[in-house]
Amino acid sequence: MDLLRAMRVYARVVDEGGFAKAARALDLAPPAVTRIVADLEQHLKARLLNRTTRSIALTEVGEAYLEKVRSILVEIEESEALADASLREPRGHLRVLCPPSVAVHQLAKHLPRFAAAYPQVSIELHSPGPVETLDESYDLSIIGVRRPLQGDFVARRLARSEVVTCASPDYLDRCGRPQHPRDLEQHDALVPPISELQRGLTFVHAALGDDDGAAETHTVVPARRARLSSSHIDTMYAAALSGLGIAGLPSFVIEDALLENALERVLPEWRLFSTTLWVAMPSRKHVPARTRVFVDFLLEVFGGRDDDPWLLAAGCATPRREATPARPQATPRTPRR
Repeated sequence: MDLLRAMRVYARVVDEGGFAKAARALDLAPPAVTRIVADLEQHLKARLLNRTTRSIALTEVGEAYLEKVRSILVEIEESEALADASLREPRGHLRVLCPPSVAVHQLAKHLPRFAAAYPQVSIELHSPGPVETLDESYDLSIIGVRRPLQGDFVARRLARSEVVTCASPDYLDRCGRPQHPRDLEQHDALVPPISELQRGLTFVHAALGDDDGAAETHTVVPARRARLSSSHIDTMYAAALSGLGIAGLPSFVIEDALLENALERVLPEWRLFSTTLWVAMPSRKHVPARTRVFVDFLLEVFGGRDDDPWLLAAGCATPRREATPARPQATPRTPRR
């Protein structure tokens, strides 16, 4: 018996809701389909389906077996697609959805290297606004979220990006460098719309906490009349570069400015919050070579780890807050014989 063929026929019988419909879908004679499923049951020594003249119903064993069969068939299809894609040169059109700030400050400067490596692949980049989940109308979605991902799709982590406070050296020379979050109340703030910050911004100190593992925190409520309030990240970035005040911006936006000393990180030992960047696609099945190589390229560029490569590159990564070490326990003595 061809066990793999029998698994496929069995799954199709369940999907189609009957032997006759499965036979038509598989272009087989109905008696052949019936015989293949019967042989599979005999091989397993278990009944998979309860048959009536009008319908079929899965037995308890049949339901559990079907779940395993589906998993096996998906893995086989993925392996075949991977082998087929590896034999073809990546080519064609790739549609990518991406947040505007990621497109402007990251993708644009890395795409020439991808284009040089894969000249037969063209990219159509859409950046209408924030991207918080997969959009199935695109081949790939680059997602930036603070919370865990949810949804029925395939995603790979690209990197974690901290939102950090920063300002131009010129501004800090004029107005001083804050040593504690409370000092920000005396500075010109560049913030999102105040309605989004009613509870303020909570800073968490990166140093080791007390014996209970608690870290020092401080919440800053921006002044009612901030120097600038905008939900547009690049406007805030441009204002910070121009010396208007202190802004909180994602590290992937300010990477080049930090490296060129056009911006300086403020309060480097304090954390605000992080955003994780993911690349997501609707399914693992039959993924074209152009999609696979672009995902691999993004993972190579951004690292694919749960850390912030942009702050590391700029030499101003937030110190890791380590857990409070456990007290050493006495080594049990070996009893004398």
